[in-house]
Formats: sequence, structure tokens, C-alpha cells
Amino acid sequence: MRDQIDTDRDLTWLRAATAVAVLSVDPAALGGVWIRARSGPVRDRLVSALRIALPDLRRMPPNIGDDHLFGGVDLSATLSSGCLVRTSGLLGGGPALLLAPMAERMAPGLAARLSQSLDTGAGHALIALDEGADPDERLPASLADRLGIHLDIEGLAQADCAVLEPFSVGKARLRLPDVAIPGTAIPALVTVSSQLGIDSPRAVTFALRAARALAALDGRTVVDEDDLISATELVLAPRATRLPEQETAEETTEDPTPEQREDSPESNETDPHEEIQRLPDELLLEAARAMLPPDLLAKLAAQKAPRNGAAQAGAGAVRKGNRRGRPLPSRPGQLDGQSRIDLVATLRAAAPWQRIRRNLAPDAPQRVLVRAEDLRLRRFEEKSDRLLIFAVDASGSAAFARLAEAKGAVELMLAEAYARRDHVALVAFRGTQADLLLPPTRSLVQTKRRLGALPGGGGTPLASGLRSALELAHQSSGRGMTPTIALLTDGRANIALDGTADRKAATEDASSMARALRAQATPAVVIDMGTRPQPQLRGLADDLAAPYIPLPRADSRRLSAAVGAVLEP
Repeated sequence: MRDQIDTDRDLTWLRAATAVAVLSVDPAALGGVWIRARSGPVRDRLVSALRIALPDLRRMPPNIGDDHLFGGVDLSATLSSGCLVRTSGLLGGGPALLLAPMAERMAPGLAARLSQSLDTGAGHALIALDEGADPDERLPASLADRLGIHLDIEGLAQADCAVLEPFSVGKARLRLPDVAIPGTAIPALVTVSSQLGIDSPRAVTFALRAARALAALDGRTVVDEDDLISATELVLAPRATRLPEQETAEETTEDPTPEQREDSPESNETDPHEEIQRLPDELLLEAARAMLPPDLLAKLAAQKAPRNGAAQAGAGAVRKGNRRGRPLPSRPGQLDGQSRIDLVATLRAAAPWQRIRRNLAPDAPQRVLVRAEDLRLRRFEEKSDRLLIFAVDASGSAAFARLAEAKGAVELMLAEAYARRDHVALVAFRGTQADLLLPPTRSLVQTKRRLGALPGGGGTPLASGLRSALELAHQSSGRGMTPTIALLTDGRANIALDGTADRKAATEDASSMARALRAQATPAVVIDMGTRPQPQLRGLADDLAAPYIPLPRADSRRLSAAVGAVLEP
């Protein structure tokens, strides 16, 4: 087994070296490469090889603005010369761009702009460094589809990686236009792409371009079987969304006998450009199968988890303002006493009109003539802190059932909340009322201490617990937080809001509080801590518009996934 692991690591690095060589021959046609790996010496070694292969490689941060990306007005040169002078921007410069670090966290707008640039055939190649820790933290699908080669070198150690030698690509680039593709190569790649569940037609195009580059590197003018297999491993296999079906014995056909081959009228006809005329699709499928991880289906399911970028980054709802946060591109607007002027952007907007305005108003005392339509206002994007409110049932029925296990479940969710740097609060309800045991805090130790000292006994004032959680959520929203409620109860409400022991009134009050939380648009999750699933709690979860999870069937992964899902802003 260890020898197999070492062999897989060697093959991974060999494919990385092949990818560097192919990209150096035809970077614009392949679109670029998506490298998934955490920062470290292995990735640095691969990036160093790419810098040698693509000397004009320029770095681009994932939060780049439009002025630096597309170019804009060179303000100082324009004002000093009196003529409009523009800058080219990164997309107007060298042929290769390095999108780093954390390309998986780029804004959707930037992904759309880069995708459009790759579609227009402007001659750019993009190297995206994806540092996502979880399977669902990935490069935007629209951009990944336009990058020909996908590499995953996560898990490689520095000792597994030999030094990548620089490739001599000058002759290969000259030979590339003369490389021919056999007639059956396209149908074979289309069949393999269909078997792997690849919907995008770009994948087959990229595989053909990679095969031509491999043939040019090897000094040949015709793509052969090895080129198609290597192209399948580089381009098609990483895009697979399902496992290819194994061919049964009944579906296989027997090879013709030597006598049949001699009798065939085509047996003596050979064409050097059709030397893989009868290339079976099974060879390419086997190459793709060897590349697929055994847990492919599990990884694909994790990638489709309903979590967005804000939830991954440990941030709450996105709010736009003009005071603080991450800068956004400025926008035209009018002063209202609160907005702030983006001086540089305003001057850039006014610069192209200076000569015309000076001719219209030659006696104006101002050196730079600015009009109202030139005003640009500053904008910022701020993400609020998230608050996870635990409302825990500590009544006698819950204590008799599974309060200890419920506390363990809360501790699991606490660990996840701490890893996301969320605030947590603890509300416990027992007897006739609910108590706020812990106001919003980031102290994991203090929360666990309060939770461990929580006694059990008394009635179940579920409505009071929901009301306390509602009040705390409302207060935290006023302080700029994004609240989420995790309710752990057995659902046997028997204490009404007025403190009387009335099961029917208690159930109605709990439903009323649940609908109030829903009207406030507070996300929640209901965890049934009873020994058996309770229909009443399913109804309560419907009133809250919240997921319902019975604790006997929930493990740590399900609990964490449920909380992560409702933490979306």
C-alpha cells in the first residue's frame, strides 16, 4: 500500500511537470491552469517552474479593481500634459497572469470579467492558486471551466517532488501549427467526456489542444495514442462528475483473426495521419479511471454543499457603506452630507474633459474644472460578526431523556463556531422561565463551563426559551451582528408564557414565538433531543422554516453541516 501511495505521488508530480510543459507551448489556447494546493514549498516549486516557462507572468490579487484590471486614466500624466493618457491595465500587458493568493475567494464580478476576457481570445493565460481547505471552497465554476488544466497537488511532500527542469519550447511552438489530429481522436475524446459526466464542450477542445502541444514537444507532427492518454489525464479526468461504467463481457467484441484482417479490403491501406484510426475508447477510459480518486462521489457531494463564500470565511451578512470595510469600486453620485468623495476617481473622471471645459471657460480660476457629473463616491463592503444562540432545554423531561448527549452535541457545534470565529450565546429554559446564562462571547472555555454546570429539572417553558432567543437576536441585530438560533429540546412544552402549567397554551405560545422568529427572518435549526422523533417538533420546525434533525440519528458531521447551512447570510 505504501509503495502504491509513493507511486501515486510520483505520478502526480510527473503530471504537474507535463502540465508546465504543455502550458508553455500554447498558453493562450489552453486558457491556463487551476492549481489546488495550500501555500508551501511544493506549490512554490511549481510556481517557480511556471515563472521560468512563462517569463512575463504577472501577479494579480483576487480583490483587484477595474482600473488596475482593464486600465484607466493616468491622472498625473493627463494633468501635466493636458492630453488624455490611459494606462493599459493587467489585461493589456503580458500573456500570463498569476491569480494569488486565495483565488477561491474572488468576488463573482471578477470571475465574470476574467471569464469574459478568456472568451474573447485576448491571448491571456491564467494561473489560479486555490488554497481552499474544504471541498466546497473552490474556484468559481464559470472560471474553472475556462482553464484547460486542473492540478491538485495537495498532500505532496517536498521530498516527493524533484526539481522541474526548464523546457525548451521554441521549436515546439514553431512545430505546433503543423501538428495534425487523426480523424477518430475527436469522437474518442467526446465518448470519454460523456462517460465521465462532463457537460462542457470546452473540455474536449482543451484536451485536443493539449494533445497537439504534447506531440509538438516530442518532435512529431501527428498526435498519437500516448498524447491522447496524457491529455485525458490532464484535462478530462480532473473534471469527472461520475465514475465511468465498467463494460460487461457481453458488450465486448472479439478481435478479428489474422485471416479476416488479410481478407479485409482496408488491410493494406495505411495512412500516416490516421495511425490511431482504430484507437479504442477503452484505453482513454482506463487512463481516466486510474486518475479518479476512490472517494470521488463523496467529494462531489461535499462540493455541492449549500455554503457560500461568506459562510466559509466566517463572516455574517454583507453590508455596503461609505465608512469602513473592504474598498469597492467607486460609483457616480451626489453629495448628501454622509457620503465621502473618492478624490482620485473624481479627478480621473474629470481629466478627459479639461481641454473642452477650458475652451468654454477660459477665465475660470480653477486649475482643474470639476462638474457635478464627475463626482465619484467611496464605497466599502463590511461583513458583520455572526452570533450563534444556543437555546437548550434543561427541563426534567429533557434531563430524563438525553440532556448529557445534547450537551455533547452543543460542544461539537461550539468547536465549529470557534473555528469560524463566531460569537456564541447560551440560553437555558427550565422550570417556569428562560435564563440568559452567557451573553454573546467568543470564549469557548467560558461557554463550556456554563454548559457543563447547567442542571436539569422542572417544567418545559419552550415558549419562554424562544422568546428569550428572539429578544437576544433582535438586540444583537441592532449591534450589527447576524444571529442564528440552534434550538435543542424534546418538544414537550408544558409551561405557557405566563408561567402557568397548561400544555395546550404552552404549545400555542411556542408556535406563536416560532412564527415571530420566522417573521424576523432569523435563521434557525431544530435539534430533537428526545429518545424518539417528535411530530410536535417537526411542526415547530415548519413554523420556524428551519431544518429538523433528530439527535439519535445525528452525528458530529450532520450537526456541523446543519449549523453551517443555516449560518449562510
